[in-house]
Amino acid sequence: MSARTTVERPPAERAAPRPVRPSPPGRPRRRGRLAKWLGSGAVQAVLIVVALIWITPLAGLFLSSMRSERDNASDGWWTALTDPSQLSLDNYTALFEDSGIAGAFWNTVLISVPATLLVVGIAALAGYAFAWLDFPGRDAVFLVVVGLLVVPVQIGLLPVAKLFGAVGLFGTVAGVILFHVAYGLPFAIFLLRNYFAEIPREMLEAARMDGGGEWRIFSRLVLPLGRPAIASLAIFQFLWVWNDMLVALLFADSESQPLTVALQSQMRQFGSNIGVLAPGAFLSLVVPLVVFFAFQRHFVQGVMAGSVK
Repeated sequence: MSARTTVERPPAERAAPRPVRPSPPGRPRRRGRLAKWLGSGAVQAVLIVVALIWITPLAGLFLSSMRSERDNASDGWWTALTDPSQLSLDNYTALFEDSGIAGAFWNTVLISVPATLLVVGIAALAGYAFAWLDFPGRDAVFLVVVGLLVVPVQIGLLPVAKLFGAVGLFGTVAGVILFHVAYGLPFAIFLLRNYFAEIPREMLEAARMDGGGEWRIFSRLVLPLGRPAIASLAIFQFLWVWNDMLVALLFADSESQPLTVALQSQMRQFGSNIGVLAPGAFLSLVVPLVVFFAFQRHFVQGVMAGSVK
């Protein structure tokens, strides 16, 4: 029996280990440079100056809303910083005792909340259908929805006003809500459809194999995953409806007018109505800010969705 001999290769013929390629300089390095640049003292100083410029009118409006008409007529709002005795809540008390302004504020709430909820709910259902359901004419209908994005609001004011007058909706809160819902849906459907389409198909197929129906998949899987986009859409829609004055000027009457129209009517006598305009304007401003900061985390996630893979 012959012994098996092993031939050892010389060191030069041995397989050399593969060299480790350095990671190409790309996104991590650029992100590090960007983070370092944003963290520099000069950039932070510029951001602080911009923040102060933005906050100064807001602070002036807030202080003016808590001063009497005589104080506002005699000197500037900044004098309240050295004389806090000028500040009181009398203007806000008188504001809510004014039936016209108080009614306009509640009209704004009655218009903004339903218009936002309806747009988000309908757009979520339509976005899921356009993204994951097969039905005849799906692509053609979606192209029509995308085409409606370029239609300006001003084109539909007069035709819709005639239609609402014929059906008895002109000058009502319901008519204003329907107009905002109709013109808010194209962008909302486009946004949510594109977001829902990025959900992995394997995840939906696994849910269907487990016996989940379309409604269960939509409510238990798609809606939680689409929460950032839905929150961003809700913020945009609420801010647009809350701050709108053009649609309300045409479609609302004196009984259904929102706060923006009520304040605009007070502008005719600005000097004598500063005690109403200042607290009303600040109230109209602070509500959208509260809504934005309440959903800020979801809003940032929705804006940044898809930017980092």
